Amino acid sequence: MSNVVLEVNELTTKYITRFGEDVYAVDHVSLKLEEGKSLGIAGESGCGKSTLALSLMGYYFPPLYYTSGDIIINGTNISKMSPDNVRKSILGREIAYIPQAAMNALNPTQKIISFIEDVVQAHDRSKTKKDIFDLARQSFEVLGLPAQVLQKYPVELSGGMKQRTVIAISVLLHPTVLIADEPSSALDVTSQKMVIKMLRNLMEKRFIKSMIFITHELPLLYNVTDDIMVMYAGQIVEKGTAKQTVFDPLHPYAKGLMGSIIVPEEGLREAKLTAIPGVPPNLKKPPSGCRFAERCKYAQSECTVRSIDLRPAGQGRTYRCIFSEDELREAYKNGS
Repeated sequence: MSNVVLEVNELTTKYITRFGEDVYAVDHVSLKLEEGKSLGIAGESGCGKSTLALSLMGYYFPPLYYTSGDIIINGTNISKMSPDNVRKSILGREIAYIPQAAMNALNPTQKIISFIEDVVQAHDRSKTKKDIFDLARQSFEVLGLPAQVLQKYPVELSGGMKQRTVIAISVLLHPTVLIADEPSSALDVTSQKMVIKMLRNLMEKRFIKSMIFITHELPLLYNVTDDIMVMYAGQIVEKGTAKQTVFDPLHPYAKGLMGSIIVPEEGLREAKLTAIPGVPPNLKKPPSGCRFAERCKYAQSECTVRSIDLRPAGQGRTYRCIFSEDELREAYKNGS
């Protein structure tokens, strides 16, 4: 029997500009994450991936505001909790976050152990310095970091060691869900592989129960996650297994993402590179129909006039398009 640790229902969050304009960066997003599973979220810059990550933690700072929907972690609806309760009882324990540019998340004026003490004591005042040191050493050892790193300043660490340090701090309290927001984007290929291997080890050793991995590189998720959601302009446009989404994308945007990246995987490496024309829509005034219609070469007049919901496809996947699965496959086959 599956154990759902994170359930999100129709979550909508927005930014409010200094002119009072609403920008719905996360628009009616729903998802489920089971214990022991990993979910990838892919899309180009500005599609709402990082805003979704921040929103899932239920801890909002202006100009980001909660609008509607539910975020349920281990049976607790954190969207109804006060920010103080979320910070004290949810963040770090139930859900943890590795931010973009994680290497810059450390305080340059503090030794690593001092930074960790501040983090842990913000959640649990009963922890002594010895308790915290032992906890940190255990986490660091799992990630291949020597205990001596705890006594160093961030400036004394290489980029890869800083990245691993932030990851180790994020999982100190063994969170149920770890959100990794582009954790490998600023690293070389060798360091990227190391980070991915470490995240897998954390799940295998039960330091974390489940993971959400965010990236703009859709093919990368095939080697990291079980399932993938593709985002575009604040909405989910496709959900499926990693194999389905990478090797057989349905939605024209997911198809375009795969076609715009060189992929070393067998069966994809020979594919011709293609570009997605145009730019994403302005979310201050999103289009009334399909948000990808203006950039989609398969779009019809109907695509621009009515809202389009996610629809089921074969093998449990879903996608947001007016065309049937067979119609899309035929269009891709003909290249028109």
